[in-house]
Amino acid sequence: MEKDILIKADGVSKKFCKDLKKSLKYGVVDLFQSFSSREDHGEVKLREGEFWAVRDVNFQLKRGECLGLIGHNGAGKSTLLKMLNGLIKPDEGSIEIKGRVGALIELGAGFNPILTGRENIYNNGAVLGFSKKEIDAKLDAIIEFSEIGEFIDSPVQNYSSGMKVRLGFAVAAQMEPDVLIIDEVLAVGDVGFRFKCLNAIGEIIKNAAVIFVSHSMPQVYRICTEVMLMQKGKVLHHSQEIGRGVELYLDMFSNGETQIMGTGEARVTKFELSTNEEESSYEGNSLLVPHGADLNIKMTLELDMHVPDVSVQLVVWNQDLLPVIDVLDENLTGYILNNNQSGVHQLELNLFDLKLNSGKHAISVIVNSPEMDKHYCRIDNLASFTMSAQFASGAHILLPSKWNQISENQNKC
Repeated sequence: MEKDILIKADGVSKKFCKDLKKSLKYGVVDLFQSFSSREDHGEVKLREGEFWAVRDVNFQLKRGECLGLIGHNGAGKSTLLKMLNGLIKPDEGSIEIKGRVGALIELGAGFNPILTGRENIYNNGAVLGFSKKEIDAKLDAIIEFSEIGEFIDSPVQNYSSGMKVRLGFAVAAQMEPDVLIIDEVLAVGDVGFRFKCLNAIGEIIKNAAVIFVSHSMPQVYRICTEVMLMQKGKVLHHSQEIGRGVELYLDMFSNGETQIMGTGEARVTKFELSTNEEESSYEGNSLLVPHGADLNIKMTLELDMHVPDVSVQLVVWNQDLLPVIDVLDENLTGYILNNNQSGVHQLELNLFDLKLNSGKHAISVIVNSPEMDKHYCRIDNLASFTMSAQFASGAHILLPSKWNQISENQNKC
C-alpha cells in the first residue's frame, strides 16, 4: 500500500527586497492587488532591489520519510520552511500539506514569554488542533521528556535557550504531528538530550513526514531518508544519495587558512605529500588520493638550539572538522625526536592503504615536549588531500571486508 503524500511543493518561489523603504512600498502595492483582483497576473518579475530568496523548488514527502535540508547560511532554507509552515506565502508555485503540522523553526517561536511552560504546552497543543482533554492526557509525558519539571510553572522568559528547546521539542514529539519541521534547534541542546531527540525523531518518522534542517552532517546521515542541497535559493541536489548531497555541501567550504600556534621554537619549513601512484594529480591545492592508496609525507622541521627532545604527531581532519586519524609512532605515542646541532630535521612517514571516506581532508602538525608541558608548535591546515572513493558515506572509514553466507545445512550437526 502506497504511503500518503503529506507535503507537496510545486514550483515554489519567494522574493524579497533589500531596501526597507522599497520593501514597504511593494508590500502595500501587492496587498492592494491581492484585494482588487483574483486573476493570475502571469510570471512574477523582479522589481528594483528585489532578489529571489527561493526559486522554483519542487519536492514531495510521504509519511515515513525524512528530508534533510542542507546548505550554507543564506541558501534559502529558512525561507522555504516558513512558507511550508504557513508563516509567509510564496510569490509563485503552490504548497500542499495534509494533517497536523508541528514546527520548531526558530528558538522559542510559538512560546508566550510571560506564560509558564505548562501554559505554553496547552497553547501549542491547541494550535496543533488538540483538545484540552487530549493535552491533559499527554501533559505528564511532555513534562517528563523535557526534563524541566521543576521549572514547568515558571515563565518561559526565564528559561535558558536549552530549556526552550527541550520544551518545544517535547511538545512536538508527544503531540504526534503528521508533519514535523525542525530547523537547527538541536544544536543548542546538550549531547544527552540531542541523542534523546534523535531517537524520538526516529519514532516520529514512522507515522509522519519530517523536514530536518541541520549543519551537522552526522545528524543528517543518522535520521534522513533523502537530502536536498540548496544554494542561492535553488535546489542544487535532491536525491536519496545522502552521501553525495553531503559531499557536495562540504565541497562548498574551504578548509580555511593555515593557522600557527605555540611558542614558535619549532617550525615546519617544508611539507610535501605524494602517493604511491605513478602520477599524482592535484585538484586546486589539494592532492587527489585514490581510495586504498598510500600517502607519503616528507617534512622539514626546524628547532631552536636550546630545545631538547620533542614529540611530533600529525592529525588528519575531515571537512566536518572531526579528527579521523591521529598519526603516532609504533608505540601509539608522539614520535620522539632528538634535537641535533643544526636543529634541522628531515622526516618521512607513510600512511599505508588509506580507506577514508570521500572528500577533502586537512593535516595538522603538532610539536610538543615529550611531557606535553610545553607547546612549541601547532600548524592547522598545513596541507590537504582529497580522498576519491566510489561513493560517499557517513562514516569516516570505508572498510572492505570478506563476507560469507553460511547455509542452513552447515549449521546442522
